[in-house]
Amino acid sequence: MPTRSYAELAPLVLQAPIIADATIRSAVRIKGAEAAGVADGFVRFYVNADVAALIRGPGAVAAQVGYLIDMPLDARGRTPRPKGMRVIIFARPVPGRPDQVQLIEPGAQLPWTPANDALVRQIARAAIEPDAPPTIIGIGNAFHVPGSLPGEGETQIFLRTQSGDPVSLSILRRPGQQRRWAVALGEIVDDVAGPPQRDTLLWYRLACGLPPALPEESTANEAPDRAEIARDDYAFVMQALGPCAR
Repeated sequence: MPTRSYAELAPLVLQAPIIADATIRSAVRIKGAEAAGVADGFVRFYVNADVAALIRGPGAVAAQVGYLIDMPLDARGRTPRPKGMRVIIFARPVPGRPDQVQLIEPGAQLPWTPANDALVRQIARAAIEPDAPPTIIGIGNAFHVPGSLPGEGETQIFLRTQSGDPVSLSILRRPGQQRRWAVALGEIVDDVAGPPQRDTLLWYRLACGLPPALPEESTANEAPDRAEIARDDYAFVMQALGPCAR
């Protein structure tokens, strides 16, 4: 069973009020009108699952929960057999029914593997840290300040966040040296901090939250040559972050 990537798991972990390690006790295939909307190549089940561990969730979650799940047919077109499968589910509570949950999206049940479990827990812990990076919702102003030597300068790019907390990028150019960049979570830019490690929550917020190119309005007040440098420095950061592989 393939391990899901950080970028695939992070949206599920960050959105789900309930995350559970569970084993499917029983599964009944749903047909007819109750299976309306099922995509081609999928079948719908109502399953009951024993919760072995609650990775995140309120105390009202029962030891056994029921939910609907659409599962794909296998390579030969045969109906899957969910009974006995150990899974990780990402769900929301059903009001007034502690023994029922609703998956947050159709793909919000994953096969349990040690690697998937460890990564889900890692992301869940990172999300509740006091210094957890905020959600990026766009880019504010960007500007480039040339240095005293040809080819020297610094670009600063201010990001907009859901919480309003300040986040900014700083890209330094020095003659004869590779460009360096850093991200600051606060008012003070720490050039020594450097870029985020890949497959961390800060990396995910940037790689999956930033647009592919610097918006024109971000450099509207810059001279054309400085705006072009800022756009090039932004492209350098995006290349360094790598793709958001979902």
